[in-house]
Amino acid sequence: MNLVTALAIVIGVMGGIATWLVLGPLAMLGLQIWIIFIAWASYFHCGGGETGVKASLPAMLWGAIMGTIALVIVGQLGGAGGLFGVAAVVGVTVIILILGAHLPLLSAIPAGVYGYACAAAFGLLKADAAALGFDLGTGVFTTTALSIIAGTLLGWISGKIAGALAKG
Repeated sequence: MNLVTALAIVIGVMGGIATWLVLGPLAMLGLQIWIIFIAWASYFHCGGGETGVKASLPAMLWGAIMGTIALVIVGQLGGAGGLFGVAAVVGVTVIILILGAHLPLLSAIPAGVYGYACAAAFGLLKADAAALGFDLGTGVFTTTALSIIAGTLLGWISGKIAGALAKG
C-alpha cells in the first residue's frame, strides 16, 4: 500500500475514533476536536516523525500562550481603546510570537500561528471561556494546550501506523 493511501485510512479511522471519544466518553475533559485536528495537521506540516513533534508542539504551545495573553490583555482593557486597542494588542502579540522564532525551538512560525489562532478562536467562540482560568474545558490555555498535545500525539501515532502499513 502506498503511503498516501495508508495515511488516508489511518487518519480517517483514527479521526473518527478521536471525534467519538472527544464528543462522547471523554466530553467531560473539554478537549476541542477542531484544535486536535489542527495540531494533527501541523505535526505533518512540520515534517512528521520526531522532527514534526519537535517543531510543531513547542511552536503551537508558544502560539497558544501568546493568543491567551492577547485575550487577557483585551479583557483587561474592558473596551478602552475600542477596535484600535484590540488590533494593537493582536499586532504586538503577533510580533512577539514571530520574534520567538529566533529560538530554534520556536522556529516553526506557521505552527505558532496555528496555536495562536486556536487559543484566540476558543476564547472568542466559547461562551464561558476564561482567559485567566485554567479549568479544563473553559480555561483558554489549558484546553488549547491539552488539545494541541492530543493532536500531536495522534499525528505521531498515525504516522507510525501508516508507515508500517506502507512498508507491509
